[in-house]
Amino acid sequence: MKDFPEYEAALALVCKYNKEPFHIRHALTVGCVMGYFARMLGYGEDEQFWQAAGLLHDVDFEMWPDEHCIKAPELLKEIGCSDELIHAVCSHGYGTNCDVEPVHEMEKVLFACDELTGLIGAAALMRPGKSCKDMELKSLRKKFKDKKFAAGCSRDIIQNGADRLGWTLDELLEKTLSAMSACEDLIEKEMERYEK
Repeated sequence: MKDFPEYEAALALVCKYNKEPFHIRHALTVGCVMGYFARMLGYGEDEQFWQAAGLLHDVDFEMWPDEHCIKAPELLKEIGCSDELIHAVCSHGYGTNCDVEPVHEMEKVLFACDELTGLIGAAALMRPGKSCKDMELKSLRKKFKDKKFAAGCSRDIIQNGADRLGWTLDELLEKTLSAMSACEDLIEKEMERYEK
């Protein structure tokens, strides 16, 4: 079993350095999506490790945006994160903020789905129910192609992520959409707990 912090310790660290509900929701979303992918891809025994990497991936982003993925190792050591987990967290910033390349399949999934969860989340907010549960791949693909929609979500990084995984873009879109749909209720419950 790989070393990783307990969920509550990881979430407390995220909340210590991130105060904006948007950033907390994103951390919870990516954490839950990573856990989903661990199960789906046959890494069920490492689900909590994958989830921790997703939950903690932007720990330094809100307070140190110019040092994103550079400040993270220092913060992650506060809760005893292993070098392996620190590498995974930092690898999602490869090519933009740092030179830690995603090597393990888990790191490639994190790299690919970080930006994409933001795009799917933005698309969900445009829907009457503010949910991605009934979103179709065709609708998501249309949002992906519209460069003005959720312009902060890099299409190049998402495509690069799909390529690193050896998946088509549609495969990545569909799998991540399924993951977010499965996680939506749990994230809402966690956000209610955070906002209390």
